Amino acid sequence: MAGGTFEALDDFLSDGLTLPVTGADGVTREYHIPDPSAEAGIRIERITSLAARLATGGAAPGHQTVDDEEELDLYRLCLGDAYDRLKAETSWSMFKHVALTTMFWITTDEETALEYWRTGEAPGKAARNRAERRQMSRGSSAKAAANGTPSPASTSGTRAGSQHRSRGGRGRGRPQT
Repeated sequence: MAGGTFEALDDFLSDGLTLPVTGADGVTREYHIPDPSAEAGIRIERITSLAARLATGGAAPGHQTVDDEEELDLYRLCLGDAYDRLKAETSWSMFKHVALTTMFWITTDEETALEYWRTGEAPGKAARNRAERRQMSRGSSAKAAANGTPSPASTSGTRAGSQHRSRGGRGRGRPQT
């Protein structure tokens, strides 16, 4: 085993997250969200893990693992000392966006939080949505309509062994009676 030395954790860990947020008054301010305490971090992890399991169709545990107060306090746990100031100075959508960005930072990493901050989409979902939007914008509505209309020579909807229709005198494509 190689003999390496460990650096002090504070040499590379962040002590918080600083976000520029436009307040309800239209002024952009920087809000520093401190790194949560170990106790708060554990509670945040437990709440978000349970929510993720339920969101992906997992079975709910047989007993209640998160009480209502913990669930309601998720944003307070994530935002720490910045909670009251953000709540007083921002709109609901800004407040929620900051809280969820912070939650991603706490539960995953800064890169994931930045992805959410920039897109407002759950991590990984933004790239997929951009690709879907690009695919939709490539085809015009005329092109889409043309692609959805079978050509006259198309056999779409016919079955093997069906009788051929006569085209004489009665109009093209009309079934004979």
